[in-house]
Amino acid sequence: MLKDLVKNLKPSSTLLINETSRKLEEQGKKIFRFGFGQSPFKVPESIVEELKNNAHQNKYLPMQGLSELRDAVAKYTSSKKNYNYKSENVIIGPGSKELMFLLHIIFDGEIILPAPSWVSYAPQAILGRNKTQILQTKRENNWFPTALDIEEIILKDQNKNYLLFLNSPNNPSGQICENLEEIADIAEKYNLIILSDEIYSELSFKNNYQSISNFCPEKTIISTGLSKWCGAGGWRLGYFLVPNSLIEIKNMINVLASETFSAVSAPIQYAAIRAYNNDHSHYIDKSRKILSAVGNYVYENLKSNKVLISKPQGGFYLMPEFLNKKFNTSSEMCDSILNDTGVALLPGSDFGFDQKKMLARLSFTDFDGQKFMDKIDANQKIDNNLINELAPKITEGVNKLKKWSESI
Repeated sequence: MLKDLVKNLKPSSTLLINETSRKLEEQGKKIFRFGFGQSPFKVPESIVEELKNNAHQNKYLPMQGLSELRDAVAKYTSSKKNYNYKSENVIIGPGSKELMFLLHIIFDGEIILPAPSWVSYAPQAILGRNKTQILQTKRENNWFPTALDIEEIILKDQNKNYLLFLNSPNNPSGQICENLEEIADIAEKYNLIILSDEIYSELSFKNNYQSISNFCPEKTIISTGLSKWCGAGGWRLGYFLVPNSLIEIKNMINVLASETFSAVSAPIQYAAIRAYNNDHSHYIDKSRKILSAVGNYVYENLKSNKVLISKPQGGFYLMPEFLNKKFNTSSEMCDSILNDTGVALLPGSDFGFDQKKMLARLSFTDFDGQKFMDKIDANQKIDNNLINELAPKITEGVNKLKKWSESI
């Protein structure tokens, strides 16, 4: 028999939609993959070459990660944050998702999850036997919690330990948290720990990205990795930056790492040193420019009196709200959209929203990123004609989705 803790869990909806889309395509149907989010760009060639050069590396590495890589990550992050990170603050894991899971296992308290919230946070909390507090947010606040929202939860029982998950730029909304300082004040006041999921931080569309760690570094665990900015989701390399004040958490994650994944793939760790030591700003700037242009195209062409949508600020997601009363749940609505148009979306209920809110997540990455990169230069303006040429499934899928929204 399956344990009660896991038998009611379902496969991750983000991975499931990818499998569903693939099966429908195998049946000959044209599917617009707006459901699964992964970088459309290839890994920079210099990093790929470094992986090839280190294919012979076959030894188990330290469970906290290769010291040279941790040092590179610490220096890279310290240059961007108002904090001096050292290699001992860094934990390398097989994707940040696995490290988050271990954090859920060792944390004893309540997890505060602002909705919208990435699909794996809540199931991992269940597996970690922690209670979750789903905190509903509003469009007016960029879909992030206010300090008052967080404080109201904590004041119900100040004797508990609380861990807030903050994901900015956000998956699924594509928005950036703009009230970090007031949240940091709450963290300091109530000894709140924050897991700052910054996996999309390099893909912010403005240059002035700020982390909650800029305001309360001693309360913040930073979580990020290679998958989004480097196009290396399948390489499975992520990391935590844990401040000195939370050394007990870091030490316990190391213990669990030793009993679970042991160490991240050696060749990938050696290759990742190149990712953080070398200057990849040209690659990142081009990625951001393309994603910003494509995301803005979707926003401008989909928004209407039938579709509420916020302009994307980073990453590769939008969260449209369809104003209709035809469907009972957002899942039912997304099923109808897929059947009627071939556009695959994820329902807002997968991200913590009430299932009666007709919200959905749209990923605008169904195009050949390398072809797009090769076609444009750094200063070139990306207009609609260029998007239609280099991201045809985006323009066709958005057109189908717009017509569908007008017909309901």
